[in-house]
Amino acid sequence: MSGTKEVWVRADEGTWDEYRKPRITTALESGVDCVLVEESDVERVRELGKIKVAAFGDNPMADVIVIGKRGEGDGTLEFPVDLGRSKDLETLKELSREGYKVASYVIIKNKDYERLAAELAKASDYLIVIGTDWKVIPLENLIAELQGYDCKIIAGVKDADEAKLALETLEHGADGVLLDADDPAEIKRVMGVVEEIEKGRVPLTPAKVIQVKQLGMGDRVCVDTCSLMETGEGMLIGSASDALFLVHAETEESPYVASRPFRVNAGAVHAYILVGDKTRYLSELKSGDPVMIVDRDGRTRDAVVGRVKIERRPLILIEAEVGDRRFSTILQNAETIKLVDRDGNPISVANIKVGDEVLVYLEEGGRHFGMKVEESILER
Repeated sequence: MSGTKEVWVRADEGTWDEYRKPRITTALESGVDCVLVEESDVERVRELGKIKVAAFGDNPMADVIVIGKRGEGDGTLEFPVDLGRSKDLETLKELSREGYKVASYVIIKNKDYERLAAELAKASDYLIVIGTDWKVIPLENLIAELQGYDCKIIAGVKDADEAKLALETLEHGADGVLLDADDPAEIKRVMGVVEEIEKGRVPLTPAKVIQVKQLGMGDRVCVDTCSLMETGEGMLIGSASDALFLVHAETEESPYVASRPFRVNAGAVHAYILVGDKTRYLSELKSGDPVMIVDRDGRTRDAVVGRVKIERRPLILIEAEVGDRRFSTILQNAETIKLVDRDGNPISVANIKVGDEVLVYLEEGGRHFGMKVEESILER
């Protein structure tokens, strides 16, 4: 689970002209990510505008095929005694094999349906969960259980307050919400909630490592902060101002050295570090300066530099690519220096190899004196 928060609007009930079309039109005008409709309405939605369409049924024209309504997910079909023989699960697996994006839809009526949701999610791109008399606990359980699975959790909500609760549950929160409300203003309020939450995030992207090269000696920078960091947290560092690697904090014990959870061994003195919406050179940092801590989900928080240590150490170059973009960073060559892999786990530079994927922050345009500008700048 990862990525920016999504807002879906539900428009599968009532008549087209009175209920479904107005919701879809408002969704389009508000910039939501997706509408959920019946399979018969997919083409109607396309005629109204360009938006991602999820549909109950098996319409191959939908962007996401949703399984569970009129099935086991909403209790229409008998609950499967053996979850491994779930009819909804078989359908999801078959559609996935055929190359379709799929979502499982489950109304959490009790603990058994929570178990069903977790099982179906493991074969789905999305899990849509609708609460009955619950608000938080089943969602917390599902978020915790599905960590490490490539499935986004979309929580059903009725208003902006419920949306905020769902999106912030267990800090990570649901990956998105499915709003079921007729009031157009409620859609706009939910979009506002998401915008406020996303202000404290940066988008992280998996990049494929294409070169690992040991270098000679050089000056590297350790940034010791006045804050304690946790597993999954670090700082965004790189040789190019528009392509920064998530360098992990020294939070883990090792046979070589005790953990230093306040420290990021950030890299060579020439490298950039992202601080808010600007970059700075590592060599410029000093005690009392602000820095930005980033976690594997892209959440950010502020910290203060306690001290900066610049020492001569052996270096290693890590080069990676996303599409046709190539970029690199230079770090100290030591087992305790780590990047973050695509699943959010720390990976030592001593173990990184070509083909591995690590998290990076990419942006368009260049920077002038650390400030983002819309121009072409090539840094090699």
